[in-house]
Amino acid sequence: MTEQELRALVRGVIAQQAGTVAPPNPAAIPLPNVRQHASHALFVIPAQGEACVIEPGVTCNHCGYCKSYGH
Repeated sequence: MTEQELRALVRGVIAQQAGTVAPPNPAAIPLPNVRQHASHALFVIPAQGEACVIEPGVTCNHCGYCKSYGH
């Protein structure tokens, strides 16, 4: 996405929120080629009960930190 395309997209959204123009057609807006970065992947960890895998003295609150690289 070029800088001009990004500026046009931002101006369109601002105008839409201000109520001055009709919403843009989403199919007409080119989307950048985005791939999921490896740091966003989650591991499969079997259930360990109620204790946190990272800090066993604490109850698990299902934050997902133990299933990721910590990002």
